[in-house]
Amino acid sequence: MFSNALHDPPPLTIRDVTAPLPIIQGGMGIGVSMSRLASAVARSGGIGVLAAVMIGMSEPDFRKDPKGSTFRALARHIKLAKEAAPNGIIGVNIMVALQDYDELVRIAATSGADLIISGAGLPLKLPGLVPEGCNTKLVPIVSSGRAAQVICRRWGEHFSYPPDAIVVEGPLAGGHLGFKKEDLVLPENSIENLVTEVIEAVRPFEAKYNRRIPVIAAGGIYTGEDIYRFIKMGAAGVQMGTRFVATHECDASDRFKQAYVNAGKDDTEIIVSPVGMPGRALKGAFIEKAKRGEKRPHVCVNKCIKTCNYKTTPYCISMALINAQRGNIDAGFVFCGANVWRVNKIVSVQELMDELVDGYRVAACTDKSAAV
Repeated sequence: MFSNALHDPPPLTIRDVTAPLPIIQGGMGIGVSMSRLASAVARSGGIGVLAAVMIGMSEPDFRKDPKGSTFRALARHIKLAKEAAPNGIIGVNIMVALQDYDELVRIAATSGADLIISGAGLPLKLPGLVPEGCNTKLVPIVSSGRAAQVICRRWGEHFSYPPDAIVVEGPLAGGHLGFKKEDLVLPENSIENLVTEVIEAVRPFEAKYNRRIPVIAAGGIYTGEDIYRFIKMGAAGVQMGTRFVATHECDASDRFKQAYVNAGKDDTEIIVSPVGMPGRALKGAFIEKAKRGEKRPHVCVNKCIKTCNYKTTPYCISMALINAQRGNIDAGFVFCGANVWRVNKIVSVQELMDELVDGYRVAACTDKSAAV
């Protein structure tokens, strides 16, 4: 699988770590990508990613101590993932919008995470939060070339540290999106345009620091042919979320995964999340009740997101996502990417990776424009 054949996908190198395959599994909260999924992806040659948000949801004391249980579970799941994939690469996705962002970054780095991938806001102070002596690579998520420039410039001025890689996420991604709702359909915001834009934006900083800043394409990428297309455009790799939900190793419940399999082409919608950002989700009874004003949280237990005020929000997003992850779909909702309707079965992570590699090879072999 990891041969050096002419038409094989290239490895993905992020500073001093190299994954045999240029595939990052997207970090999916709440409880969708934990140690079981991340380690399976890492063993199969990609980069496996835990989602830090509410990772303590299965801890016995979560209700009494959501913060402490989340801190403890994050360290434990990093350890479990690295033990299960001793030669693999394990990352952690930590949203800037989280109340405990600073502490979660510290725990991820000191627990041995190979990467921290950070979005849902600009991670302008991220390098300053990593304790000295940690070798964790830092990868911001952006949705424009301008955002990439701002981060590169700010990190350079304050920390003399360029990003180790940059994920650029387009409007076809699942979950919270880095665009205004009305901007999701603009042609200039297609992932193809954004990848080119970000690659150009980081060039001066690559020259300044004399090292490559790999650009990773994300949002709506589904097949090996898609991976080939973005590699050919100049991306170093891709990040994929939706495909990895429909795997046996995904940490979500079977009912959650089956919702992906059952989804049709018209079964997704853009919702206005309680945290103030648009998000892509599967249509369902819970969302309809929220639209009618029938949902209303009585208290905030978790205090997870900085921008969420339970007194004015239509529902508690963390509890809605926890319910869905556990299979109680009617009491929550399911985030998904735009291509969820293409999912028709649940497979193993290894089967998925083999399919993606085969698709890449077919695209490379049949590309008449490629240099020989």
